[in-house]
Amino acid sequence: MMNGLEDRRVLITAGAGGIGHAIALEFAAAGSRVHVVDVNADAVEELRASVSWADRGAFSSGDVSDESAVALMMRHQQERFGGIDVLVNCAGIKGPTGPVETLELGDWRECLAVNLDATFLCCKHAVPLLLEASDASIINISSTAGWHGYPLRTPYASAKWAVIGLTKSLAMELGPRGIRVNAICPGSVSGTRMDRVITEEAREKGVPEDMIRQSYARNVSLRTFIDPEDIARTAVFLASAGARRITGQAISVDGHLESLGGVDD
Repeated sequence: MMNGLEDRRVLITAGAGGIGHAIALEFAAAGSRVHVVDVNADAVEELRASVSWADRGAFSSGDVSDESAVALMMRHQQERFGGIDVLVNCAGIKGPTGPVETLELGDWRECLAVNLDATFLCCKHAVPLLLEASDASIINISSTAGWHGYPLRTPYASAKWAVIGLTKSLAMELGPRGIRVNAICPGSVSGTRMDRVITEEAREKGVPEDMIRQSYARNVSLRTFIDPEDIARTAVFLASAGARRITGQAISVDGHLESLGGVDD
């Protein structure tokens, strides 16, 4: 407990599955009081029933792309913990896969709503509470697609680029008020979401899934996928006393991505 995170009040969106789940477990292990929010109410209840720290935590379900749901979530945070020290914006969806001329506007808007609007809304409603905390911070989950672009995934890449812009702008705006803001840019993270991405890309390109999977690994200097726990440990560090002078950064955790294109058409 030498990282300054004991009893810190942490709110994590999309915290019942995938990267968010790993982040929630890592903060709880560091001694923080964790509020997990997820659109999947069943997953929230399963998490509540499975963890030893449930009596010290908070669990709620809601769509964080809906402003009224975000406002309710923050009221729950205030009532349960009396405030917030760390906000982790992890909610996101993969969005549609395909050439830009085939994409539907509704799918584009849904992708931006969950990946970008939700991050904005959570920041907007958390800032009044964060201003009352000491060494408060916001951690936004972007993507290496937010640095490199991502063919056939333009809505996702566009949203994740925007998350980096939001992060850097808020770091400038909120830094003088004592709030640090950083982003983590994961590479290809093992899990069900990446499995779905690979399946859809293989179908779009007409090649076997194994070929797509191997191409992702070859594009990384370490020749490997990233584990959710790698992202979780970075998030805990960014919230810790060791990162008290780090803000406005978009930190890639990707094994050093050399290119992001997959198998050629």
